[in-house]
Amino acid sequence: MTASAAPPVRMGVVGAGFMGRQHVDFIRAARGAMLTAVADPAAKPAELECPTYSSTAQMMDAEQLDAVIIANPNTLHVETAVECLEAGVAVLLEKPVAVSYAQSRRLVDAVERLNGRLLVGHHRRHHPAVARARAAIRAGELGQIVAVSALWSARKEPEYFTEAPWHSEPGAGVTLINAVHDLDLLRHLCGEVAEIQAVRSSHVRGLDVEDTVSMSLRFESGALGSLIASDAGVSPWGWDQATEETLAFPFLPDEVAYRVVGTRAALSVPNLAMYAYAPSVPADWHSPLSRTYLPYAPRGSFPAQLDHFVEVARGTAEPVVSADDASRTLALVEAASLAARTGRTVDVARFRSGAQAEAEEGR
Repeated sequence: MTASAAPPVRMGVVGAGFMGRQHVDFIRAARGAMLTAVADPAAKPAELECPTYSSTAQMMDAEQLDAVIIANPNTLHVETAVECLEAGVAVLLEKPVAVSYAQSRRLVDAVERLNGRLLVGHHRRHHPAVARARAAIRAGELGQIVAVSALWSARKEPEYFTEAPWHSEPGAGVTLINAVHDLDLLRHLCGEVAEIQAVRSSHVRGLDVEDTVSMSLRFESGALGSLIASDAGVSPWGWDQATEETLAFPFLPDEVAYRVVGTRAALSVPNLAMYAYAPSVPADWHSPLSRTYLPYAPRGSFPAQLDHFVEVARGTAEPVVSADDASRTLALVEAASLAARTGRTVDVARFRSGAQAEAEEGR
């Protein structure tokens, strides 16, 4: 049977908040997937137009599912994912993979133990502009990478915190909810991070979680990087504003999220503007730069991610973002938090090694 003739993958969604409802819409728009049910104690069948259950266990017992998309609060991610893997279904787990690196390693072990099919929802990796940028960097089109900068800032409404109280509790915060995406893409584009420094602040809202964070990175390649993220500051800058990923955010096509600087050229992402010297001029700062745009076929990250998840669920593809890969991004988030708390530069590989040893001792 060909992939196009295969029956649709029967999917359940855990969590009917902002991201869960988006996944419901993505499933309904996909050719290879079919929405079967939603598990959320606050979900209403009339609104979602499908069966709803108060718990994941109830949904799994009542429905014949092939796959589950998990979009519940961060603190429940690992517990829910393991529950679904033990039931034998494929899992698309929203980022972050867990709320701590040690917890994420439990999920990595479960995937290996159960031979599970699990994709972590770092959806930006599925964007065609990211794939093209990574190919250009890997092919040396920019020369040696010298530096990269990233910025994400948007002002979240008060209801974001009052209607979902977990957004203001430990396990949330702009680093783990938003900047985790940027850190993941910086790893994906520029390689592993060797050292990280960070400062953070919660002075705008005064919550238990930070609203603004600034990080400095040293990559294993020797390149340097910076990332500023804030959910309290008005700006047109960031991935959500620079792409048409969702209608919930205004699209500003002339804005960018990342700037990558190399010895031969510079590249902005996701608009893929490449800046370089023409062959007719000296390659130094006194010469004008030429701007061209790298070509790619536009497509949204979420539909591309869902198509890939269908293949993962059917067992015809390995996950682009595995639990182990995502745990490395989470280790970077956690290392940034440690750097912010202590004011020290954190060696990321040493941090991962120490955290994994502690996790193994605690089992």
